Amino acid sequence: MTVALVTNDDGIDSAGLHRLALLASDAGLEVTIAAPAAQSSGSSASITGAATDGRIRFERRELEGLEGIPAYAVQAAPALIALIAAHGAFGPVPDLVLSGINRGANVGRAILHSGTVGAALTGGVNGARGLAVSLDVGMHPEEFHWDAATPFVLQLLSRLQETPTGTVFNLNVPNHNGPDPELREGSLAAFGIVQTTMTRNDEEHTRLSVADTPAGQEPGSDAALLAAGFATVTSIASISEAAEAALQA
Repeated sequence: MTVALVTNDDGIDSAGLHRLALLASDAGLEVTIAAPAAQSSGSSASITGAATDGRIRFERRELEGLEGIPAYAVQAAPALIALIAAHGAFGPVPDLVLSGINRGANVGRAILHSGTVGAALTGGVNGARGLAVSLDVGMHPEEFHWDAATPFVLQLLSRLQETPTGTVFNLNVPNHNGPDPELREGSLAAFGIVQTTMTRNDEEHTRLSVADTPAGQEPGSDAALLAAGFATVTSIASISEAAEAALQA
């Protein structure tokens, strides 16, 4: 049976995490949940969380509606959770690292900073395949339609298991409960779904604010497709050598 680690960066109590774990279990995967004990958004592929003596603290949890699925609240960033899972910290080494469902889209080159994506990429460089899943809820959501991700997660789980180890998909889904949108493959936009702007700078500190990404994203990019109402997926590469040589011949 295919073993799946389900994690996220919103924390162990996130409804999106619970929905993704249930989807994976219903799809016949052997699921273990291990997620940060607290919010870890923006942690990228950070491996912070170990104490000064090297220990990483976690505790077993029983999650409502997920009885029978092992679940752990971990005092660590999601990428570190994926890393220690690859060494058997939570049982069998995962074949898949499923990260999400994130509260907010992860598109464009800004996915570099996403803890959701960082966990999936860390799984990919440690012998698994990864899937990061995010729901485009905007800046001020009133409702969360987690079930909107269901058909796309199931489709990509099937596809992912046919791919080489190290493959990582980044999925973003519109937040609505209407008819399923079409799934399109998109390139990474130059910016993300949100961007930061400097609002103050002096000798002692600087301040950043988060603002909506401006309209007019590149046609065919993940941000543009998502804004047009499509679900979007991108196969993303983890750390590897660049085509451009550092030294001239």
